[in-house]
Amino acid sequence: MAGSSGEVLSLQEYIASVDASTLPRVLQVCSGVYFQGSVYELSGSEVCLSTGDLVKVIHTELLSVSCQDVKTQETFELPASHSGLFKLVQEQVSYSSIEEIVGLMPIGGENISPFTFATCHALALGKYTLHSGEMLTFLSEETCKGQPHARCLLQNQAGSPEVLIPFSCRGEFYQYVNNNQYSISQILASPQLRCRRFLPVKAMNWNGSSGGPLIFTPVHQVQAIMHLRKNVVKFPSNLEVDVTDVTEQSKDVTFILPLSLKEVSSQPDHAFPTVAEILEEPENQTFFKCHWMSALRKGQQLIVHGHQKSHMVLASSLTGKKAKQHFFISQSYAGRLRRRPREFATVYDLFVASSKLPGLRVNVSKHCESPEEDLPSLSVGEQLEVLFTKQMELNCDGEQQIIDVLVCNRFLDEDDEDEEEQVQEQYEQICLPMYLEGNFVEKLKDNKKYSLVDIYKSFCLPLDVKVAVRDPGLENDPLGGFSALKLEQTTVEPTVLASLPDRPDVCFELPSQWLNMSLYFTDNPLPWPKDQPPKLRRETVFEVTDNFYYEFHKLISSDMPPPPRPPKRKKSSKHSPASPFPPSSVQPKGKALPTLPLEDSLPPRMDKLTISPETQSDTSLILDHTPPLLPRKPKQRNTKTQPNEYVMRPHKDKKKKVPASPSDSDHDYETVDDSMKAAQESILFY
Repeated sequence: MAGSSGEVLSLQEYIASVDASTLPRVLQVCSGVYFQGSVYELSGSEVCLSTGDLVKVIHTELLSVSCQDVKTQETFELPASHSGLFKLVQEQVSYSSIEEIVGLMPIGGENISPFTFATCHALALGKYTLHSGEMLTFLSEETCKGQPHARCLLQNQAGSPEVLIPFSCRGEFYQYVNNNQYSISQILASPQLRCRRFLPVKAMNWNGSSGGPLIFTPVHQVQAIMHLRKNVVKFPSNLEVDVTDVTEQSKDVTFILPLSLKEVSSQPDHAFPTVAEILEEPENQTFFKCHWMSALRKGQQLIVHGHQKSHMVLASSLTGKKAKQHFFISQSYAGRLRRRPREFATVYDLFVASSKLPGLRVNVSKHCESPEEDLPSLSVGEQLEVLFTKQMELNCDGEQQIIDVLVCNRFLDEDDEDEEEQVQEQYEQICLPMYLEGNFVEKLKDNKKYSLVDIYKSFCLPLDVKVAVRDPGLENDPLGGFSALKLEQTTVEPTVLASLPDRPDVCFELPSQWLNMSLYFTDNPLPWPKDQPPKLRRETVFEVTDNFYYEFHKLISSDMPPPPRPPKRKKSSKHSPASPFPPSSVQPKGKALPTLPLEDSLPPRMDKLTISPETQSDTSLILDHTPPLLPRKPKQRNTKTQPNEYVMRPHKDKKKKVPASPSDSDHDYETVDDSMKAAQESILFY
């Protein structure tokens, strides 16, 4: 195999010649610095190949075929699936031995015919003599007396006999080119054909091709692990780098294979338990509030026990004096839970809860006044049993509308009914609109203690519970200190079961979808005697932050429609009480109201008011609503007012300034005109 003896080859030449069944192979970069040591992105991977780097090749994949025109030295690429055929070009060189010519000819393989060669000088082959120019067809390679021989067929001899020619036989030999045609895949599969020149059987119209002989070189995508690098890298094999194979010399070199938690979850079961070391600590450190979160640091070792898909429940404490807290509870939680009565804020919430769990009964804890006259109101202390939904026709401001209602049994109050009547009729059937708001508290029928698995198998979430018996497997069950918890949502989370080396028996579950971290499996021994693993104790509860809570709910979309709105009211054709005038009396924007004297701006007394016959039917409008005061007339430009001096409003027929009357007081006041007094009295009277 190329490069196995430590010889230096180009990366492309080595990858083309390496046998895929012998991978992985360790290479060392021998010459040059690719990209001057900088890190560049190639095909989605960061690659940096420098002199002295060790590269562990784990997989190769054929991408394309690089074609070089022998005449122009131009190169172009053909797809690996190219269907064209090619024929060999006659070489103008001779070979000095059988071993040399056999080593350069294609041997075997699918659809590859045996090659034919001739000798330039007479050659004695036992009882046969091969004359100059006579041809031999190579059939196979055989070993005779410990020496390699070539079994050949003598073409021009009678009966076409077969002879054995030792590889060490020397002379002057040249190849006889036949009319065999080869495909791209056949050429690339044979090392002997890859170094030969070919002509296309049909003319090619590829850029860079002059129609002359071509040399084909495969271009592979290489997947490799680089020493002390984070990820598996991918790069093309035609990088201008020289390498040498150092697989045998690098058996003691450890190549780290970084794994994310998702990749750990895909590892086979026989890989666990194992010791792992963290390469990069989690990025999302704001999601979890638990003791093991602070231990997930770079360089920290973990005992990885395996992976699984865990059924988990998101729970929250109820709002109160303390801040609201959120928890992820595993299905293996061994505590016992007792149901707590739920609270509902609308009739629609009652409908949603009863659709998941029929037979819902609630107590009314807040008076509910129905906005519709045809529907009943609710009082504190009444009991309701949810039955079914229906549609009913409702009169809304003189217009008939169809709304959704919830039909319930309302149990009669024992204090308001006689015992005989209670025996005959204990409840009445009522209809409540879906949009009715109130406060309803669930009436529970049992006081049973449930396991977490029984809870979400028997009931629909959300559900309010209280921890009646704490989980005995936990040193400190954080759920036991809450008066009530709301179980909100169930989910299936892929998790990795891990523990710390100082306490290998205390395990915790790492949610692989929510922790973006990388680690690698080390060869360190497990911290317990061989074949004596400890009995594992799992931490089934861990606290999550508000950030996690909100991100979790973003991923879960609810198909439940929003609650219905109240029916639309019919718009009244009458004028709004807030506006005492019809719309026609509203002054348009941008036009100033006319300025009138005060006497003209006030309405006359009713004894002088005359009502036209056209407006007699609308006298209520005049009596009920008085016109607003219009702005006073602005001061005349030629009026000059002395400081601290008041002027009287001029009469309509006179525009004369009235001087202020003398007074012993320190202030001067404006006198009220008799006409103004009359106007004010008329307003107050009416």
